[in-house]
Amino acid sequence: MASVRDRPYCPGVDLRESADDGSFRKEVRAFLEDSLAGDFAAVRGRGGPGDEGALFDERLAWERHLGAHGWTCVGWPKEHGGRGLSLRRQVLYLEEYARARGPGRVGHIGEGLLGPTVIAFGAPEQQRRFLPPIVAGTELWCQGYSEPNAGSDLANIATSAVLDGDEWVIHGQKVWTSLAHWADWCFVLARTSPAHEEAPRHAGISYLLVPMRQDAIEVRPIMQLTGDSEFNEVFFDGARTAAENVVGEVGAGWNVAMGTLAFERGASTLGQQLNFRNELDAIVAVARRTGTIDNPVVRQRLTQAHIGLEIMRLNALRTLTGTEPGVRRPEALIGKLYGATFHRGLGELAMDVLGADAMAATEPALQRLFMFSRADTIYAGSNQIQRNIIGERALGLPKEPQ
Repeated sequence: MASVRDRPYCPGVDLRESADDGSFRKEVRAFLEDSLAGDFAAVRGRGGPGDEGALFDERLAWERHLGAHGWTCVGWPKEHGGRGLSLRRQVLYLEEYARARGPGRVGHIGEGLLGPTVIAFGAPEQQRRFLPPIVAGTELWCQGYSEPNAGSDLANIATSAVLDGDEWVIHGQKVWTSLAHWADWCFVLARTSPAHEEAPRHAGISYLLVPMRQDAIEVRPIMQLTGDSEFNEVFFDGARTAAENVVGEVGAGWNVAMGTLAFERGASTLGQQLNFRNELDAIVAVARRTGTIDNPVVRQRLTQAHIGLEIMRLNALRTLTGTEPGVRRPEALIGKLYGATFHRGLGELAMDVLGADAMAATEPALQRLFMFSRADTIYAGSNQIQRNIIGERALGLPKEPQ
């Protein structure tokens, strides 16, 4: 993989690598190469999209190994257990992690979503309780947002929470909850005040931290095309959590939830894009082996995929640089739409390169890529919803008629 120094200059983003950055890159590379040998050799390249169920115990041990050596939560402030790395250093770390084919992180929801949210909006007591186990890899999190009638229209949630003494009692259902079957905790959007016609729909929603290990929570796996079950339905039938486990003010959880979504579009997205590079490299390797790379149409599509990845990466750096944590420039709104569409097309390219072999289990990683990437344009906001958001929030166009 080319280093930052080898890549073009992006206006507004200095991608030139200093000597100190080069030393940092070598430090990361040496740690990963040494760690991914021996006991952790089996997890190398495993646990990515469509492969989330692979080697869970081994990947959990890897998460704790990273935590013990200070390589989780690298962008978090030092006072909260992170390394306080700049965006540039976070990119270098993610590049090297992808280059080394580090396994899919089982703690990424806690590290990338819940942790930054608690740092930005949580009380000091919540920070002391919930952040250290994320850094150490000893507690895993899942996200309780989507419901059967509230996916992209998140303000339509029906899950409710009522205060009973010193505990919240929760009833409702969440769906498409990634990794819920492994998680120790879930951050749940719940309606703590009844909806009123004259009030905004997002009013009265609270952001609750809920322990998953209780009888009043049922997790039902959802089988995917890949044969895996990363996603789950989660049923809350009188589940309880302490009254103080509300992030932000009671009834003001919408702003906290939107902050979480802003963190979801942060530096961690660059790691995802770098894994796309590994997938493209695997497709090129198959094309060379089978001779399909000599087909000018295939060769042109591979070239276009390479260019698309560079555009995606440079736009992510452009929109992240110079912003406060959790704050996005309007241009950042195109990232999800572009990346999802690109990744779905990459899966289709993989199948075209495989040809008839795509119908047999000859390249399981590429077949998982194709099947999993069908969901890219749906989860975390469908393409149609993303276009509405871009039109209304970035371009200032009139809202879509109800």
